[in-house]
Amino acid sequence: MEVRNCKGCGRLFNYMQGPPLCPACIADLEDKFHQVKEYLRDNPKAPIGVVAEENEVSIKQIRQWVREERLSFTEESQITMECENCGAKILTGRFCSKCKNGLIHDLNGAVKRPQATLVQQPQKGSDKDRMRFLEK
Repeated sequence: MEVRNCKGCGRLFNYMQGPPLCPACIADLEDKFHQVKEYLRDNPKAPIGVVAEENEVSIKQIRQWVREERLSFTEESQITMECENCGAKILTGRFCSKCKNGLIHDLNGAVKRPQATLVQQPQKGSDKDRMRFLEK
């Protein structure tokens, strides 16, 4: 195990994986996430700056939740993100549906799928498949 300082509060904690935050800061961040989610449900047209200010969360953190597809904006929302590949307007995630499908197609083409091989059954009565004995 590795001991690190928490990026949120500075306390020492046993780091396992994920963000370098102590369990208390992770729990606080999770509470903030649910608070932002409820706020967006009640105020779908609120700008991202207002959402961040009202919930005391950074805009960067809200964008991260959207990129992770934990948060999604509605069609009527003024907030949109840009596809990292083509720049199209999206409501959640990192890529638009067109780019996602293209990436899936490219990845499927890159992976070679094993071809089914035909196994020939030995013919009965064939001399070459018989056991042979050496005489002494």
